[in-house]
Amino acid sequence: MIHMGLLNIIRRMHLRQELSIREISRRTGLSRSTVTRHLASDTIEPRFATPDRPSKLDPFAGKLADWLKSEAGKSR
Repeated sequence: MIHMGLLNIIRRMHLRQELSIREISRRTGLSRSTVTRHLASDTIEPRFATPDRPSKLDPFAGKLADWLKSEAGKSR
């Protein structure tokens, strides 16, 4: 199975850079038939929603902000 990011790269090479299928095949290491098949497909890269997760730094956010405020006024 082809990585979906690679599908975008193949399309960009073909449509924007106007590279031939043979050149795209050389640059990506995929066979010409694979490149042709993916250019002919109407597959769109799925967008996955990133869940909201708490940061590992959240418990220390206040302390870090205080440190940055106190250090901002000091010279190097």
